[in-house]
Amino acid sequence: MRPTAEEKWFQAVAILIVGLLSLSILYPFVHLISVSFSTPTEAIRPGFHLYPREISLEAYRKTFDSRQIWIGFGNTAFRTAVGTALSLLFMALTAYPLSKRDLPHRTFYTMVFLFTMFFQGGLIPTYLLVKQLGLLDSRLVFLVAPPFLISTFSLLIMRNFFASIPAELEDAARIDGAGDLRTLFSIVLPLSKPILATVGLWSAVGHWNSWFDGMLYIQDSSKMLLQTYLRRLVVENRDQDVQALMDQMIGVQDVIPETVKAAALIVTVVPIVALYPFLQKYFVQGVMIGSLKG
Repeated sequence: MRPTAEEKWFQAVAILIVGLLSLSILYPFVHLISVSFSTPTEAIRPGFHLYPREISLEAYRKTFDSRQIWIGFGNTAFRTAVGTALSLLFMALTAYPLSKRDLPHRTFYTMVFLFTMFFQGGLIPTYLLVKQLGLLDSRLVFLVAPPFLISTFSLLIMRNFFASIPAELEDAARIDGAGDLRTLFSIVLPLSKPILATVGLWSAVGHWNSWFDGMLYIQDSSKMLLQTYLRRLVVENRDQDVQALMDQMIGVQDVIPETVKAAALIVTVVPIVALYPFLQKYFVQGVMIGSLKG
């Protein structure tokens, strides 16, 4: 059927609104990329920078020469990889039994997890708990401190997805002698790639972008996260390593703090953005099935 005039107008307005929103999202990235590749004279030019009129790679060279950048990158990469793997493991082990309707007191256990979405202990009790556990100045705090190990929202989405898997497949596995763990890892998880990719992406983005817990729990510069260091570089500009990097720029004609800050921002964004093309085909499917079924 041909679309009516009202439907055509609706589609045109929707495309216009989405296009304007997309441009507003792309604007800061285009500006930062242009500034990061610009010479100091071009970088301080007022207005929007669509492309660098005078290209210079000195800002990226200074960024990659910074020792703290590489330390922060390694700590953040470790946290993202290990933290995401642990989150998927623990959420799968929790969501699988909750997806079974014959689980005793299933509703009660679900409500216990749901309660934490609306009521939390707060910053000070969480800090005291982390301190009593001896996790201050430890990389382990990034992996087990709330809310990164288990996200209640992601847990419920995963539970609903598991509930949508035909029970006959699990019954067949049990007839062949498989236990609950064997059924989970051999039958359920291989069929759950969409939801695992979706929840894994959420977890990875959360770990990669997190900076507050690094500022709160870590004092050792060798364990500092990339995002925490980046905040000090861009916002505070008071850290000793940051000040040392800025001091290196004095007398260098091809570099100013604005270009280095822009280059550092681009370097931190690119790795996590690169994950989306590989997980996009699973993302929509995982969200839709996990949120509607079960």
